[in-house]
Amino acid sequence: MLNDGMKQLKTALAYNPIESVRRALAYHQRTKHHLNHYAKSAGVLDWATQPDPFRTYTGAALVELPLLADAILTSYADLHIPGAVRPRRLDVNTLAILFELALGLSAWKQFQANRWALRCNPSSGNLHPTEGYAIVPRMPGLEAGVYHYVSRDHCFERRCTLGEEAAKTQAGALPPGALLVGLSSIHWREAWKYGERAFRYCQHDAGHAIATFRYAAAALGWSAVLLDSVSDSTVATLLGLDRAEGFADVDKADREHPAAILLVATQPPSPVSPPHMPNDVFSMSTWAGRANVLSSAHTEWCIIHDVARATWKPDTELPAFRPCALLPPLRSTGNVTAATLIRQRRSCLALDGKTALTAETFYGILDHLLPRPGVPPWDVLPWPPHVHAGIFVHRIRELPPGLYMLERSACVHERLSAATRSQFRWKRVPGCPEHLRLFCLAEVDLREAARVTSCHQEIASDGAFSLGMIADFGESIRRNGAWWYRRLFWEAGILGHVLYLEAEAAGVRSTGIGCYFDDVFHELLGLTGDQFQSLYHFTVGGPTEDQRLTTIEPYAHLAQRRSYTREP
Repeated sequence: MLNDGMKQLKTALAYNPIESVRRALAYHQRTKHHLNHYAKSAGVLDWATQPDPFRTYTGAALVELPLLADAILTSYADLHIPGAVRPRRLDVNTLAILFELALGLSAWKQFQANRWALRCNPSSGNLHPTEGYAIVPRMPGLEAGVYHYVSRDHCFERRCTLGEEAAKTQAGALPPGALLVGLSSIHWREAWKYGERAFRYCQHDAGHAIATFRYAAAALGWSAVLLDSVSDSTVATLLGLDRAEGFADVDKADREHPAAILLVATQPPSPVSPPHMPNDVFSMSTWAGRANVLSSAHTEWCIIHDVARATWKPDTELPAFRPCALLPPLRSTGNVTAATLIRQRRSCLALDGKTALTAETFYGILDHLLPRPGVPPWDVLPWPPHVHAGIFVHRIRELPPGLYMLERSACVHERLSAATRSQFRWKRVPGCPEHLRLFCLAEVDLREAARVTSCHQEIASDGAFSLGMIADFGESIRRNGAWWYRRLFWEAGILGHVLYLEAEAAGVRSTGIGCYFDDVFHELLGLTGDQFQSLYHFTVGGPTEDQRLTTIEPYAHLAQRRSYTREP
């Protein structure tokens, strides 16, 4: 049943956690960009082998899903008020909305003869390595089983149909009104363009997808939590990624690697624990479908296979995290519907270099980066904040330009302040809400430094502000295991997704920056060693639009499925 590659991934380095950590840290060091050279990539894009952005499974039964997200009138502001959104019941219609808002198309863009899709979940280079699955109980219009989501056609492919007894076992393992959402990564989709650094970007994208599912669930009044104790082997089994017959025709580079399992429920699960479904629930069920070939040829990136093996996750148990309940409620960000904001999100390609934000708006954006009980997206994660933000303030009214630091947890203050330059002031910002741990390190115009740090990209200096996400890195990985390396990137991706949506809510736009000079940013802050490392950069400001591009509705070819008359 298991192909040789999956067997190796399940067993390699399992009994040598120290070596696994060493290899993960070595990968990170090797894939840094430097002023005098970049991490290794193909250099020139081979357009003939560009991966297909849509995975499909030939032979799997198709389930067309209705397009109903326009009927969800939940405001974006209400997502951040615990209990403000009435839970909808779980059925095929609400399941369709969940996936439309999490992984669905948001638009098509066209320039001359070229056309490409945009999605609700962002992706580095719009290459989309993340695949989504639903593991559902029997419900009207849908059999119990495992379904793969195809965003292009807004449909499910039924990969696994559970028999009668297996369906009963599955139903007993899940809380009432709950399903599992699975995510996987196809590393080749990013490696085709970005080479060795692609594994980082796949983890960013997994974090973004976790966030999109949490926001989509919240729009339905549902909860969503990451089941982070389960092993990658279990995730592979649940999603059918370890079944050789499903990938018999594709190169190993085209195959999917297990990422995350989320428990999505109409009510908050209590306590949160992974549902126990014996492997024979799936082994005795009927599987169908063969994965499509994504590229006619592939470039071998051995270092990505190596870090994937090193960070393969075993079953684990970490202490449960309960966020501080003493933070004040989040301020309203307007009455726009969540569905509208989620689908209008775009990665800006250029910023105008003029637009400024008020300090109040700036503080509001940063406040949404703090975890609160029952508030998405941070309640999806079972661990406390490990990622903080070094901020270049360029155009914030009432604030001098300079270098600032946002600590998302007070626990990091002594170590982080001691690790940075001794000349930094670490001055609390006057007028900033007391609970927001924002410090001014230095008042200086750093637009040029921001541009150079982000691989000479003007978008980092043309915004109202830009930032680098600083992870509590080396010791946390050594303490938890090599698999924790991926989780830090997931947290950074979730943080980035909050910035995306908060920028849209503020009437501006943002974008993630994966290309930056790692150690140049570290040197600017005075960081040495691997105690803290920058994992992701972002910029926020007034966008400039490319008028040459035509925007096309995401599902114009499926318009007949829009058949709602009221909010479901």
